[in-house]
Amino acid sequence: KKMREKKTVAAFMYDFDNTLSTKDMQEYAFIPSINMDAKDFWAESNMYAKKYNMDSILAAMYLMTVKSRGTANASRSNLIEQGKTVEFHKGVDSWFDRINEFGRANGVEVEHYIISSGIKPIIEGTSIARHFKQIFACDFVYDESGKPEWPAIAVNYTSKLQFLYRINKGIWDIWDNKRLNAHMDEEDRPVPFSNMIYVGDGLTDVPCMKLTRQNGGYSIGVYDPTKEGNRIGNSYLMTDDRVNFYVKADYSEGSELEEIAKMILLKIRTESILERITERHAKSVSNI
Repeated sequence: KKMREKKTVAAFMYDFDNTLSTKDMQEYAFIPSINMDAKDFWAESNMYAKKYNMDSILAAMYLMTVKSRGTANASRSNLIEQGKTVEFHKGVDSWFDRINEFGRANGVEVEHYIISSGIKPIIEGTSIARHFKQIFACDFVYDESGKPEWPAIAVNYTSKLQFLYRINKGIWDIWDNKRLNAHMDEEDRPVPFSNMIYVGDGLTDVPCMKLTRQNGGYSIGVYDPTKEGNRIGNSYLMTDDRVNFYVKADYSEGSELEEIAKMILLKIRTESILERITERHAKSVSNI
């Protein structure tokens, strides 16, 4: 009797700032709305981090609330609206449909996720938000008027790791740590680590890149070709064996990034087929 074939799922997980977007998301609309220069904003954020021995992500969120007091600049609705101003690297707008179609044509169901230290409502307001199955990013608790009162979640370079496991197990509720840490058989996990592709641009992505690689998945480092210093500064991603590939943040059709992504999907599909053949043979032998 022919066994019903289990679908092959592959997950692309993206950092956001400077990976998909051309700069930090606050720099497009939020920082101009509070009449600040981007360099001054980040310098003041770093000052708060050092002064109060704060996590740098919490420091930036704190500064956002401080600078927007008495205004609606950081209200949830305004943050979503600010997402419309975010600009992306070449080819990003059509990337998801192209990769999804290639996956379908080759027997792979492709899912896309964001794991970002940026602000979730800004990402939700972008033109590409509809492509993501889940957006894991920083967010606030908002009062009745929609203004931020307190951090609801701050996603830094180490806390990003939990979201790999959430994707692996299909557990989306941030408050649900019990199920996240409970045992789940490998065959019951929606997305195996070996079917994960992590795409990021720098230091905050290193733990996720390393964990993905160590568990049989793939890590791709990207750099902005218009900023050569960025490439040189993050070259350790390749030399320190953090990533499988280090390429231009060019998501356009026929780009090196697209070709690598397609080859990975084909490899995932091939390995999935071989694994199922092995399982069938093992069961056949056990019944002899």
